[in-house]
Amino acid sequence: MPDLQNPRVAVYLDFDNIVMSWYDRVHGRNSYQRDRQKIAADASEPEIAERLAAATIDVGAIIDYAASFGTLVLTRAYADWSATVNAEYRSQLVARAVDLVQLFPAAAYAKNGADIRLAVDAVEDMFRLPDLTHVVIVAGDSDYVPLAQRCKRLGRFVVGVGVAGSTAKSLAAACDQFDSYDALPGVAAPPKDGKKEAEPSRRRSRKAAADPSADLLERALRLESDKEGAEWQHASAVKSLIKRLDPSFSEKALGYKSFTDFVKTHPEVAEMDESGNIVLIRLAEGRR
Repeated sequence: MPDLQNPRVAVYLDFDNIVMSWYDRVHGRNSYQRDRQKIAADASEPEIAERLAAATIDVGAIIDYAASFGTLVLTRAYADWSATVNAEYRSQLVARAVDLVQLFPAAAYAKNGADIRLAVDAVEDMFRLPDLTHVVIVAGDSDYVPLAQRCKRLGRFVVGVGVAGSTAKSLAAACDQFDSYDALPGVAAPPKDGKKEAEPSRRRSRKAAADPSADLLERALRLESDKEGAEWQHASAVKSLIKRLDPSFSEKALGYKSFTDFVKTHPEVAEMDESGNIVLIRLAEGRR
């Protein structure tokens, strides 16, 4: 049986599904279907390029969210990667160690193309890797309900991620936990006019461009507090999550003697409580 004390996570992204669903969320119902031919013909055409840019998926937000559940053992994304709309994401995905599974055009756009391949791989992985504890399914199609149910019967904790308004209620009900892509830390609320909002929502991570480590700290705090449902988090848990988000992170390499010293130098991001035996951290007041 999987060891829940050492969570190990497998992530499966129906990438075509999430791209199309978010495009519709940003530009209105059935927008992708109406624009499909124009996108396929010339995605660089100014009007289409602007619409695609406004509906860009935050790949990092999805993967970071999945990492908040435990160590990522494997991450796979399914799509026709020769299509321009998907090819734009290849470098981002490869940089995050995502395995790109090619679905050729005939299968990629036919009903159940990604669904069947993803489901077969997921079930095979659960038997091949018996120590998997969590399965994260990034999609909104009701065709994934049997897969979610199968994963649960095999003792895995199933997490679903889908776009609000495009996710089947039956899929959400079949998962142990289901979260909207719209609400993930780091994801901006859908723009009303096709442009990004000037002011981020409460849940959106505010980038600390001058100090990437500060941004990493903020994202980890948001993910951990969302998962635990509390403002104050154990410093050790936050550090562990940061290491999962960025294995290269080292406070000593950044010039700090300890993780608490690192946190103390970012009062604009986090505040600490060292009054007890356990050091606690939470987002600074201006970030909550």
